[in-house]
Amino acid sequence: MDRDALTALLEDVRRGEIPPETAADVLARLPFVDIGVAKVDHHRALRQGTVEAVYAPGKTVDACVAIVGELLGAPGGPVLLTRAADDQIAAVLAAHPTGEATGTTVAWRAAPLRPERVVVVTAGTADLPVATECVATLSALGFAAHQLTDVGVAGIHRLLAHVDDLTDADAVVVVAGMEGALASVVGGIVSGPVVAVPTSVGYGAGLEGVTALLGMLASCAAGLSVVGIDNGFGAAMAVSRAVSVSRAEPVHRPHTEEASRP
Repeated sequence: MDRDALTALLEDVRRGEIPPETAADVLARLPFVDIGVAKVDHHRALRQGTVEAVYAPGKTVDACVAIVGELLGAPGGPVLLTRAADDQIAAVLAAHPTGEATGTTVAWRAAPLRPERVVVVTAGTADLPVATECVATLSALGFAAHQLTDVGVAGIHRLLAHVDDLTDADAVVVVAGMEGALASVVGGIVSGPVVAVPTSVGYGAGLEGVTALLGMLASCAAGLSVVGIDNGFGAAMAVSRAVSVSRAEPVHRPHTEEASRP
């Protein structure tokens, strides 16, 4: 349940359209429900304003079906199934057919389209599976992401041909393996938030993404944010948080320390 769903529920009670007892039954499912295979968090969107995601690896097909069903059975925002195998996707969509599959990600109840412009940049085509996870998550969150593919530093003219696309973005996600240098280049061009995703793509000393991760963490581009290796989902969530905070109205709290001073 997110804030909009809770507000709508309370409004329905106020108008007399549903009895308080029905609302109490809905609220009784907060903050979580134990369904045996998982303790399903119905409070995350209300508490954090973030999407609830089901991480598929390690879960049985039946567990994926049950957890997604529990989430969809309550009012609220987007629901995601991530890193799902083909048999998990088939079973969950058979049980809950309103979902949309993109790569290994399935999304239900996508959020309304947001005005912010997010660009997802990949160094090479081998980085596309991670970028696809990021774009699918962004789409569920309401962002229509624009992709720039195969614009790595080995042919930097490919990136420079899209400088206007980058500088016009409200946020940029850079997905790169090898040595991860693309993140520093983009971070030195744009003014908005940049989230870097190291991928496990690379030859020799790439160390399955560790080299790219360390290169991004050591970047000289100030303010660059870095998520874990191959974590396209985490990058999308970082963008959502950063952009939402920048658009949020300031919260005015009493200055308790100053008020307590003589």
